[in-house]
Amino acid sequence: MYRPAHFEENRTEVLHALMQAHPLAQLVTHGTDGLDANPLPFELDSTASPHGTLRAHVARTNPVWQHAADTEVLVIFQAAGGYISPNWYPSKPEHHRHVPTWNYQVAHAHGVLRVRDDERFLRGLVGRLTREHEQRSQQERPWRMSDSAPDFIDGMLKAIVGIEIEITRLVGKFKLGQNREARDLEGAAAGLDALGQHDIARAMRATRDPS
Repeated sequence: MYRPAHFEENRTEVLHALMQAHPLAQLVTHGTDGLDANPLPFELDSTASPHGTLRAHVARTNPVWQHAADTEVLVIFQAAGGYISPNWYPSKPEHHRHVPTWNYQVAHAHGVLRVRDDERFLRGLVGRLTREHEQRSQQERPWRMSDSAPDFIDGMLKAIVGIEIEITRLVGKFKLGQNREARDLEGAAAGLDALGQHDIARAMRATRDPS
């Protein structure tokens, strides 16, 4: 990934926060049929290794767990992004030297994919993922695995395979207008706010006031 110095983000804790806030990521593999990408919700264990360890599961019928086993893979996490119009820059009328761009935040996690095809691992992983995302759904009574018949859950667990990726390299790119004048950055953030794209606007402003 091309990363100009002013857009680099290498702080592990910052990248982990992005990954946990946006857990649906693209697992990019290279197998016998060439490049492939699978969107998967990942669990991040930030304490399992220096850069963290990712865990997920795939359908047993998905060949990725066989083709990519013990190979290097890339997992791409992406936060909200937004199109930036030159018309939002207050400095535009002064020199007319702006063009459209796109602001975004991404984290790239590299590692080797290991297959975890055992019921205990899968049951624990599915339970944790379920609790996490049911809590995010803010329901009065979140769904639990015990809400389903035990034999049904047992059958579903047999239909999936676990994967685990110890992250060996973690890099990020936060392209948020850091190379712009403060007034132009604020103008672009205001333009995004007007469209309801508050997350990316908030991230842009945070580059000027990290607190």
